[in-house]
Amino acid sequence: MAKKKSVHYVDNKKFLQAMIDWRETWPDEENIPPVTNYIGECFLKIATHLSYRPNFINYTYRDEMICDAIENCIQYIGNFNREKSNNAFAYITQICYYAFLRRIQKEKKQVFIKQEMTADVTATTFDTIDGDTSGLINSNVEWMQDNMNRVEYEPRKSKRTKKTTEKGLDKFTK
Repeated sequence: MAKKKSVHYVDNKKFLQAMIDWRETWPDEENIPPVTNYIGECFLKIATHLSYRPNFINYTYRDEMICDAIENCIQYIGNFNREKSNNAFAYITQICYYAFLRRIQKEKKQVFIKQEMTADVTATTFDTIDGDTSGLINSNVEWMQDNMNRVEYEPRKSKRTKKTTEKGLDKFTK
């Protein structure tokens, strides 16, 4: 019995050929033509299927992640070099993956800012709202501060290291 060939959601050979054909339509580097419908559909399929991975599935802002990924695909499609790689699918997948990571980082930063703002809120701020002096609002703010999941946010550090060149007498003082 012959083994059944698996069907992928994006055929890499067809996608690569579409990318090559699209690239040949460029009149010059300044006037980049719009991508074809097929290439756009492939961007959407790749980004959507990547968002189903376990490390991305539970985010509430998955739609924003997908939109960012498609935007980055359109932005960087011109950098695909046929001489370096025959795998356009992998190239686009990497663009989507890093777009997802950037969106997650942005959202974590926003949540961190919100948490810092609620942590700075003092109880006296809410006593004057509509003359409410019952303390109900204050207890709600305290409850929110106590029960909110804290997000640890640290700005991403660059992997690039800057070389410091020693100038003048610094070369000789070590």
